[in-house]
Amino acid sequence: MSAHPLSVVLIMGVTSSGKSTVGEGLAERLGWVFRDADSFHPPENVAKMSSGQPLNDDDRKPWLQAIAHFIDEAGAQNNPAVVTCSALKRAYREVIVGSRQHVALVHLVGDKQLIAARMAARKNHFMPTSLLDSQFATLEAPQDDENPFRVAIDQQPAVMIQTIVDGLKLAR
Repeated sequence: MSAHPLSVVLIMGVTSSGKSTVGEGLAERLGWVFRDADSFHPPENVAKMSSGQPLNDDDRKPWLQAIAHFIDEAGAQNNPAVVTCSALKRAYREVIVGSRQHVALVHLVGDKQLIAARMAARKNHFMPTSLLDSQFATLEAPQDDENPFRVAIDQQPAVMIQTIVDGLKLAR
């Protein structure tokens, strides 16, 4: 990483794993830009998920490309950023992280029961609890060659943020 300083942190995980909470908190702590992957979805994707239908890979292509473009722009403009994305499949991570050495991959890890409880407690979100099984079925956990930094979600967000700051050696 010395030749390519870390300037983007991608926080991934299934729905309701805490990506937005941790991502926003991390960005605020570091003074970096924050973008939630949900903001990159075209309206058709939001409508499909809102109706209880999981997205397919064709639906995800423009979404992933928009996230990758944001990451490239952040790196090119030396504008450090934290971005969240479920990034459930390795193929998706190859689009948005790939060989970008300025991007760190953080995987929020937790069991389905805890995540289902969190999901049921969420208000005003387009992702219904009926899609949780499809999220876990789709998840291809990052392998060691992707250099993931894994963080357990069974702790307070402040602890998770501190774990990321310390583990990735991030400073404001």
